[in-house]
Amino acid sequence: MDAYKTKMQLVETKDPEIDNPVFRRPGFEGIQTLGEIDKRIAAFIRKAREDKDLTRAELAPLLGLSMQVYGRYERAFSKMHVTRMIHLCEILGFMPMEMLFSAAPHLWGRTPEEARDTMELAQQVVSLPHGTKRDLLALVKKMVALERAADGAAAEMQKGEEGRL
Repeated sequence: MDAYKTKMQLVETKDPEIDNPVFRRPGFEGIQTLGEIDKRIAAFIRKAREDKDLTRAELAPLLGLSMQVYGRYERAFSKMHVTRMIHLCEILGFMPMEMLFSAAPHLWGRTPEEARDTMELAQQVVSLPHGTKRDLLALVKKMVALERAADGAAAEMQKGEEGRL
């Protein structure tokens, strides 16, 4: 288990919402509490709603909710289930990865720049026509195979050099 924690860069931490210690991977600004993550998600959905020029009163019925219940999500008072997130994606027209990125960008890369680049690449790929996606997928698979082959060859060369020493 210790090897897994190290491999995944997990750090034991205490979160005010959980009685027992939990293991988390630090983000770019350290370990965010679950409450802070909820606030980021709330800010994202509020902005997504506003970007569509909808009021809470207009959006709530589309979700089958009262304005007060929906407002709890935007105030990070209520936690959102994945099914509700999917429904919001359908209604407001965003991809789930966009909301998750807003809450935990460190999951997309080792640095903020890498994370932003990964997210932008994913957004660009999503917007491509299907035929182009298929061609791009074939190209990326070839690139990955070549990269792995090069890595394997480099490792073999290193082993050979170490054997001669």
